[in-house]
Amino acid sequence: MANAGYLAALLVLGYLAVVAVVYANQARLLYLPHQPGRTITATPAAIGLAYEAVTLTASDGVALHGWYVPAAAERGTVVLFHGNAGNIGHRLDTLRFLNDLGLATLIIDYRGFGRSEGRPTEAGTYRDAEAAWAHLVTERGVAPERIVVFGRSLGAAVAAHLAANHSPAALVLESPFTSVPDLAATLYPYLPVRWISRFRYATADYAAAAGCPVLVIHSRDDEVVPIAHGRAVYAAIPGPKRFLEIDGGHNGGWAESARTYREGWSAFLAEHLDISAPR
Repeated sequence: MANAGYLAALLVLGYLAVVAVVYANQARLLYLPHQPGRTITATPAAIGLAYEAVTLTASDGVALHGWYVPAAAERGTVVLFHGNAGNIGHRLDTLRFLNDLGLATLIIDYRGFGRSEGRPTEAGTYRDAEAAWAHLVTERGVAPERIVVFGRSLGAAVAAHLAANHSPAALVLESPFTSVPDLAATLYPYLPVRWISRFRYATADYAAAAGCPVLVIHSRDDEVVPIAHGRAVYAAIPGPKRFLEIDGGHNGGWAESARTYREGWSAFLAEHLDISAPR
C-alpha cells in the first residue's frame, strides 16, 4: 500500500512538472522564428519580382522588416501575415501567387522573426499588424476598400484581429484555428491547457467582429490545425462569407490544390474587391 502511494505521488509530481515546463515555455512552443531559420536567404528578386524593402516602426518603437511587392496590372493590395515559423523569405511562392492575381503585397516579419527587432508576444504581433496597415493607408495612400487582409495559421488570428479593428475590402483566413487554447486542447488533451494558456489569438471571435466579407480556406488533410477549426471559424462569421475546402498538408495544401485554390481566390476577389475604388 505504501509503495502504491509513493508511486502515485511520483506520478502526480511528474505530471505537475510537465505542466510547469509547458507553462514556462509556451512562447517557445508557439513562436518558431528559427525553424527552418531566421536568416533570410532569398528575396522576391530570386523569382523575378520587383520589390522594395521596408522598415516599419510599431507603436512601441520596435523596428519591423518587410517587403512591398508591386503588381503590374494592380487590382488591389494584400497585407500578408505568415504563420508561426520561419520568415518572409520562406513565402516567395505565395508572393508569386498573389502577384499573378494582380495584387500588390506588403508582407512583414513579426517582431523577433527574420530581420525584425524585438521578441514576439501576442500584443506585439497585433501592434506589428497595425504598423503594416498604417504603412499602406497613411504612407502609401492605399484606400482601405482596396486592401485585402490575408493570414495563414497563426497569421490568420493576426489578420482577423486587424480586420476587426479596421475596414478592409476583404479578409482571407487560411488554416485558421478558433483560438490557441482550443487548438492546444486538441493537440494536448492530457494537459490542462485551457487553465494555463497565456495566449488567446481568438481567431473566431475576431473574424466574427470583422465587418467585411471573409474567405476561409482549409484543407481536409491538415495535420496541424484540423479542418473542424476552420469550419468553426466560418460558422462564427455573420457574413458575407465563403468557405473553400482544399486538399494537402498544413503548409503545402494551397500549392497541392493549386487550381481549386486559385479559382476560389479569383471568385472571391471578383465578388468583393472593388477595382473601381480610388487607389
